[in-house]
Amino acid sequence: MIAPLAKFIDWSALQMAFAVAGVKSVPRAKWELAEALKFLNGPDFIPAASDPARIEFDGLRDFRFPTPRPGKVAENNTAYGRLYRCAERWQERPVIILLDGNPSGGYHTVLPWLARRLNRAGFNAATWVAPYHLQRRPRRPFEWDCLEFARSMAQGVAEIRALTGWLLAEGCPSVGLAGLSFGGWLAGLTACSDTRIACAILTVPAVRLSRTVPVIWPRVREVLAALRPAQAAIDTTRLNLTLSTPVIPKENILLIVGTHDLFVPGPPIEELWQKWQQPEIWRLPHGHISALCVPGLTGRALRWLAPRLEASRKNHT
Repeated sequence: MIAPLAKFIDWSALQMAFAVAGVKSVPRAKWELAEALKFLNGPDFIPAASDPARIEFDGLRDFRFPTPRPGKVAENNTAYGRLYRCAERWQERPVIILLDGNPSGGYHTVLPWLARRLNRAGFNAATWVAPYHLQRRPRRPFEWDCLEFARSMAQGVAEIRALTGWLLAEGCPSVGLAGLSFGGWLAGLTACSDTRIACAILTVPAVRLSRTVPVIWPRVREVLAALRPAQAAIDTTRLNLTLSTPVIPKENILLIVGTHDLFVPGPPIEELWQKWQQPEIWRLPHGHISALCVPGLTGRALRWLAPRLEASRKNHT
């Protein structure tokens, strides 16, 4: 995609997103920053142990399970997802967990298409609703602070690990992750905490919290500027992927960066590439929104995934 078009799509999406959602000003006294930093730097952020999810199906595809990290919002204490099985003997085939961005715009659109493509290639696919997304959003007004954000990220990693544990317990020989944007951030955190992950694709991933966002709304720019000290402090913890270390081989990690991306510019991902000992990286001429519209990218990613999932499968058997 030509650079001006890719950047215009990203720029327009950013303006629309902030116009609709906005950014709420939070007084510094209510940041709960010290508590968040203590949690993120402590052993409870991502514990070593992870129990398999207690999956219950609503029909053939849709499932739910109690979150391993319940909180004060009842709607968010149940995790939801879908399992797209291979046609025959699905438990003998690897699984790719597809992790959506923020907001979850692809859960009902792009991800089902990708899942069917994976099924045709001989792989199972699973999708999952991240904390506070879609049906997990609180019905009553809810105030975000740094501590609740940190807990939601820990909850997301815990649920991905729990789902991985269930899939492996069912007999699936290997589990890989493929995350886009926010989903790529969660995939990276999981790859830094769970050796059971066979491989991970991080497509235009968020790397850390603080970043420069080109928005035209003066009030939004003012609020974002006020939040920068808190974001910079959080970026000194393991939530910053450049300060975490993968526990899976670098040969099983793929970074995809969009050279025209306005949401997640290239330099943070390039820094991550260096910090993670230079795993395979694809620098492609697209933006953030247009990342899934690159001709041939899905097939190319499948060709990258297949030998790594199959190698893990052979080791499993």
